[in-house]
Amino acid sequence: MDEFSFINAIKQKAYSQPTLVKGIGDDAAVFRSTSDIVTTVDTFVENIHFSLETMRPFHIGYRVLAANISDLAAMGAEPAFYLVSMCIPKTWNQKALEEIYQGMHELASLHQMDLIGGDTVSSDRLMISITAMGYVPKDQARFRSDAQPNDIIFATGTLGDSRAGLEILLQGQECKSQDYYIQRHRLPEPRVALALGLREINRVALNDISDGISNEANEIAEASGVGIFIIEDSVPVSESFHQFSEEQQYEWKLSGGEDFELLGTISKANWPRVQEIADQINTPIRQIGYVYEAEEPRVLIQTHGETKQLTKSGYTHLK
Repeated sequence: MDEFSFINAIKQKAYSQPTLVKGIGDDAAVFRSTSDIVTTVDTFVENIHFSLETMRPFHIGYRVLAANISDLAAMGAEPAFYLVSMCIPKTWNQKALEEIYQGMHELASLHQMDLIGGDTVSSDRLMISITAMGYVPKDQARFRSDAQPNDIIFATGTLGDSRAGLEILLQGQECKSQDYYIQRHRLPEPRVALALGLREINRVALNDISDGISNEANEIAEASGVGIFIIEDSVPVSESFHQFSEEQQYEWKLSGGEDFELLGTISKANWPRVQEIADQINTPIRQIGYVYEAEEPRVLIQTHGETKQLTKSGYTHLK
C-alpha cells in the first residue's frame, strides 16, 4: 500500500455540497459560503476510543464521524465537509482501512457531507483525527452559555444505551434487546434534524451527550453561570434498561457517554413548540429538570427523594 493509491481508493467520485469549489486533488480544498462556518476536530486512538474487540472497521469509521456530526448538531450547524487524518500501523491492511472510510461514507451520505481532504502517516498505533465543518445562518450558532434561570432542561432519545451495548460486547452475556444496545453503541444517530428544526427558536442552549449528562449538564451550568436541577426518574431510558442493576442504570445513563444525544435548555414559553418540532421529525424528547439562579454554577440531582450534587463523572482525557 502506498499513500497515493490509498487516496485514490477512498476519495469520493462525486460531491454533494454546492459550495465546494475544489475537493481532493490539490494542496488544499476550497469552498465558499455566506453563512457562519462551524468547525470541530476530534482524535481517536485505537484501544482507547475504539477496539476491534467490539466492532468491525466499518463501525469504527461510522462512529468516529458520528461524534463530530453530533458536535456540529449541538452548535445548530448543518454538516457539510470533513477531513480525515490517519496514523497507520503496519498491522492494518488497506482493505480494513477502506472499510473504515466506507463506514464514514455511509453516515456522511445521510447528511450530504463531502470528504475534502486529510493526511496519512505511519505509526505504531492506529489514530484517526477528523475535522468536520458545517453551516449555520449568521449569528444563529448555539452556545452552552445561553441557559437562563427558569428554563426547562431536556434530553433527546434514551441514555445509557451505548454503554450497555459496550458492556454486552465486552462481557459476552445475553440479555433482552441486546442487538438494539449493540447497534446503539456501534451505529449512533446524531440529532441533526432536531438541531436544524430548532432554528426558528431564538434561544436554545445545547450540548451533545458524548461524555454523559453529568459532564454535559455541568458544562452548561458553568458556561451560563446557573444552577441545574435534574430529576433522575425523568432521565429517559429504553424500555428494557431496567433489566440492569440499579448501580449500572445510574452510572450508565448519567456517565456512560457516547449516546450522542442532545442535552439542552429552553424557555418554558418555547417548550411546547420544541415538543411539536420533535414530534414532527420523530425524535423522542423529554423534560428532565429545570434551570435555576445560583450563586455558583452547579448541578443537583434528585434521586429517590434525596437531592445531592451531580459532579462531572464521565471519561476525561489527561486525567
